[in-house]
Amino acid sequence: MKQSRRSFLASAAAATGALATGGTASAAPAFIDLPMANGRRPLEKFPQKREMIVQATRPPILETPFSVFDGSELTPNDAHYVRWHLAGIPESVDASTFQLKVGGLVNKSLSLSLAQLERDFPATEIVAVNECSGNSRGYFSPRVPGGEWSNGGMSNARWRGVRLKDILAKAGIASGAKQVSFHGLDRGVIPATPQFTKALDMDVAAGDDVIVAYAMNGQRLPLLNGFPLRLVVAGWFATYWVKMLSNIDVIDHVEDSFWMKTAYRIPDTPGNTVTPDQTGYPTIPINKLRVRSFITNVTDGERLKPGPQPIRGIAFDSGTGIKTVEFSSDGGTTWTAATLGRDLGRYSFRKWQTTWTPSGPNKFTLACRAASNGGETQSTVAVWNPSGYLRNNIETYQVNL
Repeated sequence: MKQSRRSFLASAAAATGALATGGTASAAPAFIDLPMANGRRPLEKFPQKREMIVQATRPPILETPFSVFDGSELTPNDAHYVRWHLAGIPESVDASTFQLKVGGLVNKSLSLSLAQLERDFPATEIVAVNECSGNSRGYFSPRVPGGEWSNGGMSNARWRGVRLKDILAKAGIASGAKQVSFHGLDRGVIPATPQFTKALDMDVAAGDDVIVAYAMNGQRLPLLNGFPLRLVVAGWFATYWVKMLSNIDVIDHVEDSFWMKTAYRIPDTPGNTVTPDQTGYPTIPINKLRVRSFITNVTDGERLKPGPQPIRGIAFDSGTGIKTVEFSSDGGTTWTAATLGRDLGRYSFRKWQTTWTPSGPNKFTLACRAASNGGETQSTVAVWNPSGYLRNNIETYQVNL
């Protein structure tokens, strides 16, 4: 089997050209205005994708339209967000010849085909949220550089594959192992670009919920989401979820590549937050997700019809599971418990719902907040760091009758 895409870079360039020239009346580009400064973004279709919010085209960075999250807990594959770091992405990968290489401090190096992974190892499935480290960066104040995401740099899927620890057991871990390093088939367009490499400590890599996935939501991975293999590190930010995974190496040191030593680091401070003028603080690699919740069927600034209002949303955390979600119609002065939906697993989106009947004024500030089984809660205080990571404060929505 061979999965391929037409050159999405070419199609993106064509779209950009249309934007630059104004296009024609029959091919006028669509836009969405995200509720942030400079929030206008084009909407485009890419191979194997429905119309997505385009944050960048080279490499492709595509945001999931937030209305998608009001559907199933599982984000459809064609709506799953896309985030690449290097522009040299293969336009096709031949599954019949592809090999996953396992080496480094192992007793036996491995070269595994997709057929071997599916035949020779026990399969496992996990439902897990895949969230970009910079999700919601566009709402940081003061603003910070980087991809100005709204809240759609996340998705949820049922991942099927092989436990990383089973692959490592087959190779055999040699003495002195400290971390496991990963990289994929993507490359920079110039030789000086550092290869996108991520690493996990041995105890994390040996966990049951780190898998080498070959399917999502019962289908092969879309090319833009990492076909033929991607690493799934449930409960951790997506920077570790290496796409087009091609190499696994056991190493005797802490990975010191650019993408671990310099990029994707957070302040090692209380709450991982600093002030904009603060300097000289220590940093650590970004790691686990934070608890979050959103309203999915009401948008900020919406005018509602009179009468009882169904309010729906989603919540998730790093893997202890959602304990409660509360709803407020007065900006957080009072709260009422919402009803949680079905539980697809501790790493999944958890849907919630309530019914609210407006009374009093015609303007309301809706809000939701979640608490995890691990004791983590959302607050009104927004985290701030110069990379725009970890946003998880209480979301508010101004509505009118």
